Amino acid sequence: MAAPLQRYIGLMSGTSMDGIDAAILEVSPKGFKLGQHYSHNIPPALHQQLLALCAPGDNEIIRMGQADYLLGMEFATAVKKLLNISGLKPADITAIGSHGQTIRHHPQGPSPFSLQIGNPNLITQHTGICTVADFRSRDIAAGGQGAPLAPAFHQAAFASPDTNRVIVNIGGMANITPLIKGQATQGFDTGPGNVLLDYWIAKNIGERYDRNGDWAASGQVLTDLLSQMQQDPYFALPAPKSTGREYFNSYWLEQQLDQRSDKPADVQATLLQLTANTIAQAIQALGYPINEVYIGGGGAHNLALMQALKLALTPYSVHSTGALGIAPDWVEAAAFAWLAQQTLNSRSGNIPAATGANSACILGAIYPV
Repeated sequence: MAAPLQRYIGLMSGTSMDGIDAAILEVSPKGFKLGQHYSHNIPPALHQQLLALCAPGDNEIIRMGQADYLLGMEFATAVKKLLNISGLKPADITAIGSHGQTIRHHPQGPSPFSLQIGNPNLITQHTGICTVADFRSRDIAAGGQGAPLAPAFHQAAFASPDTNRVIVNIGGMANITPLIKGQATQGFDTGPGNVLLDYWIAKNIGERYDRNGDWAASGQVLTDLLSQMQQDPYFALPAPKSTGREYFNSYWLEQQLDQRSDKPADVQATLLQLTANTIAQAIQALGYPINEVYIGGGGAHNLALMQALKLALTPYSVHSTGALGIAPDWVEAAAFAWLAQQTLNSRSGNIPAATGANSACILGAIYPV
């Protein structure tokens, strides 16, 4: 008798902190495919609370506890709305995989940790569905950085026995997963994706993001500033490595711009080129012949960034992950649905070569109904 179809929901709130991506992953003996999906806006007041928690401030523990509760309720609401859209009941879902919202990521030093909030107890209680969360801590306990975790899913979803591919995720930060024939899967953060672009346009124009990269396209790349930014030590670090808002943030950018008086649109153009260059240079430094590059994450909608990547990655073929069956907006949510399935089936979810862990581990904590 064939095993029944199982459905998992993945929840992802990325570095932008403005929305929750909720996606259903349908799993069967034949493999898995993306089902119904839904994007849930985070209320502006909570968005500001989350941003504030990414930097030191007064009364942090109480503010974190409040945001943890409020965000957990938003995650639960996103699940219930997704179920309503899809016509499914809680009993139709095996489990939820919730990444949570990262507010601090310090995977190095004598006391490494990575902190995600969005109370999973509330998600289980208010949806009636088993929830798996806190995926990063076990990898860190095993000596890893807790990130990136998507490479294991990229390998399962996108690897080809015949073609060397690189999967690129461009969210707030950018990371790559080389899928090379005959080689162990790796993966690492290349540096900033959209985070600096979003900060700069919000500061200068009041927009939350640069739609299509139009503002960046209106400016000119400042080659001296670009060269200066590319000298940051992070870009020369060997893999495995990961980063976040703790490093690439408004303070980092303002330090780079100290004593300069450039046109804001030119700075935006330069930041876009920084993202494109650091991704391309990381891929080119792999030392393997690459046939195809696929882009996932919100950056895939930035037409100017996609064009810059295609130029920087010539002669590689550059496409959206949609060409492989999962639209770019939903790859990360699908990844955490898949990771929940791995956890419940007592299978590892990390790739030590990507995170630096000393072993493959079963990730996450389970919050049963």
